[in-house]
Amino acid sequence: MSSIFITGSTQGIGLETARTLAAAGHRVVVHARDDARAADVRGALSAATVVGDLASLAGTRAVAEAATAAGPFDTVIHNAGLGGGAPQRTVTADGLELLFQVNVVAPYLLTALMPRPARLVYLTSGLEAAGRLRWDDLQYEHRAWDGMQAYSDSKLHDVLLAFAVARRWPDVPTDAVDPGWVRTRMGGPHATDELPQGADTQVWLATATGPEAAAGGRYLKHRQSLKANPAAYDEAEQERLLSVLGGITGVSLPVA
Repeated sequence: MSSIFITGSTQGIGLETARTLAAAGHRVVVHARDDARAADVRGALSAATVVGDLASLAGTRAVAEAATAAGPFDTVIHNAGLGGGAPQRTVTADGLELLFQVNVVAPYLLTALMPRPARLVYLTSGLEAAGRLRWDDLQYEHRAWDGMQAYSDSKLHDVLLAFAVARRWPDVPTDAVDPGWVRTRMGGPHATDELPQGADTQVWLATATGPEAAAGGRYLKHRQSLKANPAAYDEAEQERLLSVLGGITGVSLPVA
């Protein structure tokens, strides 16, 4: 039996991942943004719950502390994320752009603060292929807001983060997963993939044995290893992202 922590797991792909793993007999700890969502997930799934909002640095630190107390974990799945539908740029209390905070800063900070699990999984999106690395204006402070481009950028950053962690921590198999275009509230009713398919690769990784268990540094979709945005393989760009995130959070990612 494995122990797994899944961020953003009160609905959609995260909840389906948690439900499938729990049904297979694994110990699952879910994460809810607030008490109302925690109550909802407790009604749908018998699992321990960590409550905290990833939309702030303080909230993310609190989640890291609570999750650490609920661990240790064999696998941590960074599933939480916001879509690109916001009509305007939103700034958090920390002065960070909200989508960037939730999709990129939060998984970085959780990774840096929590004890290393045996495996790490970061959810991305096929839209990472359209992502751009704009270090001069990472959080859309000086350019017109484009929610879908900002989302694509954040998903490219997630792949860079996964590849950077895989390289820095070779003893922790780490992958980026594109779950596909899944019929959820975020994916919408016209999406092509059913919910179980969107959770399948994460479940497979969390329960992997043999060669799959030892692998890492991959961009996966439907259990297949694919080529990510070429920028994601640039080690200098990976290090630049780690440096930026370390500066924002005040926490550096430990070196192996």
